[in-house]
Amino acid sequence: MQVVVDFTASWCGPCRFISPFLAELAKKFPNVMFLKVDVDELKEVAAEWDVDAMPTFLFLKEGKAVEKVVGAKKEELQQAVTKHMATSSTS
Repeated sequence: MQVVVDFTASWCGPCRFISPFLAELAKKFPNVMFLKVDVDELKEVAAEWDVDAMPTFLFLKEGKAVEKVVGAKKEELQQAVTKHMATSSTS
């Protein structure tokens, strides 16, 4: 299963901007797990994944990062989800 981790913060304007789009993607791609990490509450997790700007979207496959999108970039985000959906194994 493909996992998309959204590193976000309550004070982040671009994070709020992209949030409804993420909800749309989650509906479009029910086989993708979308997770949110609040970097203020989980600083260690953000540091572990080398995240220093919000929003950052990390694409994980089998526990490994396969792509990172930094910023509220709708097109880039949709392309990454579509690309990794195509390469995900059907198990």
